[in-house]
Amino acid sequence: MNQKIIKLFGSNTNNKVWQTPFVFLVVASIVMSATFAAWLAMLNNFAIEQAFFTGAEIGILQSLREIPGFLAFTAVFILLVLTEQVFALISLCILSIGVAITGLFPSIYGLYATTVLMSIGFHYYETVNTSLSLQWFNKNETAEKLGKLMSIKSAASLVCYGLIWLGFSFFSTSYQFLYLFFGLSGLILTIWLFMAMPKFEVKHTQHKKIILRKRYSLYYLLTFLSGARRQIFVVFAGFLMVDKFGYSVQQITLLYIINHLINFFLAPKIGAWIGKVGERKALTLEYTGLVIVFVGYAVVESADIAAMLYVIDHLFFAMAIALKTYFQKIADPKDIASNSAVSFSINHIAAVVIPASFGVLWLVDNSLVFYAGALIAVASLCASQFIKMNEKHISFAHAVAVKNK
Repeated sequence: MNQKIIKLFGSNTNNKVWQTPFVFLVVASIVMSATFAAWLAMLNNFAIEQAFFTGAEIGILQSLREIPGFLAFTAVFILLVLTEQVFALISLCILSIGVAITGLFPSIYGLYATTVLMSIGFHYYETVNTSLSLQWFNKNETAEKLGKLMSIKSAASLVCYGLIWLGFSFFSTSYQFLYLFFGLSGLILTIWLFMAMPKFEVKHTQHKKIILRKRYSLYYLLTFLSGARRQIFVVFAGFLMVDKFGYSVQQITLLYIINHLINFFLAPKIGAWIGKVGERKALTLEYTGLVIVFVGYAVVESADIAAMLYVIDHLFFAMAIALKTYFQKIADPKDIASNSAVSFSINHIAAVVIPASFGVLWLVDNSLVFYAGALIAVASLCASQFIKMNEKHISFAHAVAVKNK
């Protein structure tokens, strides 16, 4: 089977100038970003107008969407029979197909089913994408290249939002057509990647089992806290804009566009900056800023200031590059695939717990949700201060382990 896969991908020698791992990840990132952005941008309106969702069904759908992320560790077992590059392409196919058929099933259970299908492809791709990036890029270039990829993702999302806006504003386009258009476009690009790109080699054969190492415990902790912070932004910050300040769909969409425009221009610069100053300083800035932003959410009374906080909050997501490059520096190269899957599941533990538990807090007082978010940011800030000490210890321990082999 492996020989057939290698034959299909071709040799990794005599490649054309554009047949590089970075170009592969660029095109794959465009597929992922455009298809997911299309699914997300039309989801609420489609669910209410054609599937007749209420708040209860939306809540169930969001929980179902996060389950594949929580189960991302199972990617390790799939890698027993597939290479990561092939697995990434299969995941993009599943994502694209899930998005393409979303509009064809305008019912509660139909939307549940297509959401789970889309989410399986999305979360497995994101897991393998992280692993491939850390294996294909050199340590001194990883932060900058991840920043460029983040910029490209923002550009793809912007194009998607623009086409959807044009479709509904001037051409009376249906949900079914747009879901099919973006899903099939993603599928075509994925097939092109399969046919046009060679098999790229990795320097180290990856472990094909679940591995949890004590020396990665700080990384696991920061990953869990990062997942909790993400849920507060995704679930509650946007809800605050609508519930407290009455933002319309158009205004929320404009905020999305502003966020992605800023990321398009600044993400590469942030990545390059992280490569220069190091992970500890970058994460210190991020978590300090998040404390201020979350407290700001809790006390803000101005819609304009709230929008500013929302944009700043999203900008800090670019700092997540530092967590990936930190792990790349401390990890045994053979552990990257396994721990990428495990850490993705750890990140999604919060996705199962936070929405429901913090939703109860919201009913008592919405400011309590954001004060809790500030405490999470404080915990992240304290943990990040151990990065330099931890990295030195791990590097020494790893060197000793290698010497003893």
